[in-house]
Amino acid sequence: MSRRPDAPERLEETVLRLLDQRAENATICPSDAARAAHSDSGDGWRALMDPVREAVRRLVAAGRVEVVQHGEVVDMDTARGPIRVRKAPGKRD
Repeated sequence: MSRRPDAPERLEETVLRLLDQRAENATICPSDAARAAHSDSGDGWRALMDPVREAVRRLVAAGRVEVVQHGEVVDMDTARGPIRVRKAPGKRD
């Protein structure tokens, strides 16, 4: 039985997998993870944006990723505008 695309652990794994596929210090947009987790074509990935943001919050709390704007680490809850996600220093797998 496969997990739902919005299962919290699946979204966390998707964020980390995408970051592992990028160069050191590279970033992803939360929408990249939503699109990767959504298996169908179309705009259905948009419904995953809030669950992906929650997954990113959990990964930040666990010290696994950082949220950045213009290359600077920001608090996701107070940041305004687009955010990017990168692996926390020393957390490359």
